[in-house]
Amino acid sequence: MTETLAVQGGQPAGAQRLPARWLRRIAFYLPAIVVFAVTIAVWEVLVSNIQIRGFPLPAPSQIVEALGANWGAGRWPLQTSATATLIEAFGGLAIGTTAGVVVALLTARFVTARELLLPLAIGASAVPIIAFAPLMNNWFGVLNPLSKMMIVAVLVFFPVLVNVTRGLTQVEPAALELMRSYAASESTVLRLVRIPNALPYFFTALKVGTTLSLIGAIVGEYFGGTSSVLGQVIVASAGALRFDVTWAAIILAAVTGIAMYLAIVAVERLVIPWHASMRGGGT
Repeated sequence: MTETLAVQGGQPAGAQRLPARWLRRIAFYLPAIVVFAVTIAVWEVLVSNIQIRGFPLPAPSQIVEALGANWGAGRWPLQTSATATLIEAFGGLAIGTTAGVVVALLTARFVTARELLLPLAIGASAVPIIAFAPLMNNWFGVLNPLSKMMIVAVLVFFPVLVNVTRGLTQVEPAALELMRSYAASESTVLRLVRIPNALPYFFTALKVGTTLSLIGAIVGEYFGGTSSVLGQVIVASAGALRFDVTWAAIILAAVTGIAMYLAIVAVERLVIPWHASMRGGGT
């Protein structure tokens, strides 16, 4: 069997397109990289020349030094704290996402459930998170990670509910008419039409939920818990005027949130490669 290759200039066409694709990506990200590098350099120079004890914005080199010095041991073990906070955030994300999807399925299927559950969800989302934190700590125990998970679940629940409900209900009428013409059951319509239509909305909610999960976990930790969590490290180090450790914990939380977000994006590309947004991102 012979293979034919589209050759341009003695090389396969795909081999020529690959460098062009990477050049476009480099050109797209280069301005942001330059701005980031310049900002860090200016920050380092300016703060290094300010000789004020306890200045709340230490130089980037001091933050990196504090991150390394407190990574595995010391008064503020950042690695252990980040792991504990990540477990709380991930557990709450799983609980809130599961509850949001289940309620969305009910509200999309039954009008009575929609009239009963949506007002309750809207009311719960309107309550400030700082009001939930003391209640959850009393209900589940201040040292119990489940109390922080439930705070996260409350934050994540509403975006998942709204987005998934929209994806399940805002389906092309032509697709529904086609399924009805085949005498398809409601479960078949749900499986073949509504759920595929809701998947992009679901992943959009999940990407929002990843950032909310870390916010909820850290805010919940401000109101009590073990000392080996990022929220308590931030509070304790700021109180001790160790702002280099404070910023190291903040940056570690931000990096963790970015990693969670990128993980959701990777899963999204695997699950719905057929969606228009995925095809557009690959060019």
